[in-house]
Amino acid sequence: MPGSVETMNGTELRFPPSKLETLGQWTETGAPVTGAVPLGERVITAHGDGRLRLFAADGSVQVINAHDGVILAMARETDASVVTGGDDGRFLRVRGDGTVELLADFGGAWVDSVAAHEQAGRVACSVGRSVHIWRTGVSHPERFEHPSTVGGIAFDPKGKRLAVAHYGGATIWERGKRSWQQSKLAWAGSHIGVTWSPDGKFVVTIMQENALHGWRLRDRADMQMSGYPAKPRAIDWVGNLPVLATSGADQAIWWPFDSKSGPMDREPGRGASGGEQIVTAVRGLPGQPEVLAGFQDGAVLMSRTDDEAGDYVFRGSTGDEVTAIAVTESAMRFLVGDAAGKIFWVNLEARYGQA
Repeated sequence: MPGSVETMNGTELRFPPSKLETLGQWTETGAPVTGAVPLGERVITAHGDGRLRLFAADGSVQVINAHDGVILAMARETDASVVTGGDDGRFLRVRGDGTVELLADFGGAWVDSVAAHEQAGRVACSVGRSVHIWRTGVSHPERFEHPSTVGGIAFDPKGKRLAVAHYGGATIWERGKRSWQQSKLAWAGSHIGVTWSPDGKFVVTIMQENALHGWRLRDRADMQMSGYPAKPRAIDWVGNLPVLATSGADQAIWWPFDSKSGPMDREPGRGASGGEQIVTAVRGLPGQPEVLAGFQDGAVLMSRTDDEAGDYVFRGSTGDEVTAIAVTESAMRFLVGDAAGKIFWVNLEARYGQA
């Protein structure tokens, strides 16, 4: 920990630059980073200027013009493509070679949630109360309506079910032999994001209140995960057990899902302490019990979820809120993006003499 606390624009800077930063490169894009996902050993970022930027292993950057406005959502489709939604009302497929394909134009209505499942050959997006699902080889989507504006969508691990978050809970759409069937998961309040556990046995939503809510699907048992000082908007599954890491506190909070009861009657784990700063982004390392937590002041800390080892300062404080973290499949390349449009990209192969 540093001995003194500096400030920038009124924000406390608790952590000096890390040694790792000398191995990486910084890119100033001038547009807030709204998302980042790995494509194999590359990482693609979405921005507030409607552009995507593809970072290659050698550090080169490809700029792709996509939306006429803010990119609101992005999801990996394959190692060579993503799907994106924007406030221009367009739903796009963007390939790693720079090709942009228009999947749908909703006339300016925001496309603010997207999802994709490679093996099932399905992509989906939400517009207002509607969800639209496309299947490979079929040009027209299937459309499903919900009782209120959709807050988030996610395919299950097999791509046969789609969870949709909205006011009052979530709806599960399951594909049968001939049609989709729906079932309801009820819980009062506004649900603004959703995820499936890796084994497909639990659904967890992010709530407008400072909480998460979950359901065990076999008996619809409820799980309330509360006590956050801020909204836990960022979530990610970490490790093989696994745990669900979340933002919304002055540490990364992770809930255990390594039993048939999930986090019921169990305390969460904690790590990556930022002092008075709130975690704004989390990302797990592929297959490892390690989580990266990004903070309001731009710092990124790494912590293990399976023991009480100390935190590792991955990146020091910059004064700009971390909005996205991505890790490639090899866990050798990392990207951190922030609200000011600055991107830190590091290739750890250089550190081990493999580059």
